[in-house]
Amino acid sequence: MLKSTQRKTPKKQNARIAIVASAYNAEYVDGMIEGALEVLLGEVELIRVPGAFEIPVAAATLARRKRLRPAAVICLGVILRGQTTHAEYVGQSVTQQLATLAVETGIPMVHEVLLLESKAQAKARCLKAGTNRGAEAAHTALAMTELLDEIG
Repeated sequence: MLKSTQRKTPKKQNARIAIVASAYNAEYVDGMIEGALEVLLGEVELIRVPGAFEIPVAAATLARRKRLRPAAVICLGVILRGQTTHAEYVGQSVTQQLATLAVETGIPMVHEVLLLESKAQAKARCLKAGTNRGAEAAHTALAMTELLDEIG
């Protein structure tokens, strides 16, 4: 069951956030970007990469740079399953790399690279306000930056 986006507003909203977004399936990814930008009030750096598989390398470069390092990286993409197992491999690879990167760098990698069965699922998760996973990712990024400030 598709749950509504959580609308929790953290105390601190001015964290530097980066968004790494796939250009592939742009119709849906652009909807998630819009949802994220509606939530984020601070400085946002938007990086577009060709596809979901390229997201981890751009996120790694952002997380490891010396200056203008983001407090969190939101990773947005849509992978639609086809008739082969390629989508599954891409989704697993992206997930593994983002998790490893977050632990290695201490920078939250908010994972909203969606592996979906259909365009209807993409529409529901990317283009509808109440269930927009880009907006939810932005809330998660802000919550994580606040949490890491508190415990760090």
